[in-house]
Amino acid sequence: MEKLVRGIHTFQTTHFNEHQDLFTQLSKGQTPETLLITCSDSRIMPGLLTQSKPGELFVLRNAGNIVPPYGASTGGEGATIEYAVAALQVSHIVVMGHSHCGAMKGLLQPEDLKPLPLVEAWLKHAEATRRVVLENYQDCTGNDLLNAAIKENVLVQLDNLRTYPAVAARLAKGNLTLHALIYQIETGQILAYDPEKSQFVPVTATYAGSMIPHRPRIAVNNSANSIDTTLERAA
Repeated sequence: MEKLVRGIHTFQTTHFNEHQDLFTQLSKGQTPETLLITCSDSRIMPGLLTQSKPGELFVLRNAGNIVPPYGASTGGEGATIEYAVAALQVSHIVVMGHSHCGAMKGLLQPEDLKPLPLVEAWLKHAEATRRVVLENYQDCTGNDLLNAAIKENVLVQLDNLRTYPAVAARLAKGNLTLHALIYQIETGQILAYDPEKSQFVPVTATYAGSMIPHRPRIAVNNSANSIDTTLERAA
């Protein structure tokens, strides 16, 4: 707690004073361009990763960056999504997973969740991810299987986003775009899903900003930079 308090003091005496005009403007309202849905993991700092200023990102965080399908949960996820899309009129929704995700480890090893009943119940919202991985990655084990789950999971969450009426309406109008990213903690690399190539590619090298029309089955090549696909798109 002492470190936290020191940080607050530094913010108030240094950063706030240097950017007082920005905070005065933000006190009058917010107009974020992007809703970022990511994991609660302490190693993920959205503002740092994207170099965003206060007011630029509307952030939703939970274990596993999960979006329950519309009507499946009475938690705050649906309300946050609806508010961002219908009230704040964000132009982009980004679902960002990350390497070494503990939630995805738990999803693949449900026996380890018995001491954590609330986590176990929450991860049932990611059952579609578990089924996709178990049915399409029989040859993968260990870290390969975990990496497949991490990457498939963000695509499943994009599918779930499309079940929300507010999201579906904006997508139909063409003024909302969905994106899938993966943050590699150990390298700092961020991968983006390219729907034309059906693979994840470095976001800074090439990026196709498009919503995902259908969720593909992905065969994983666990290099730091890409996922190759064998693949047939789901009908």
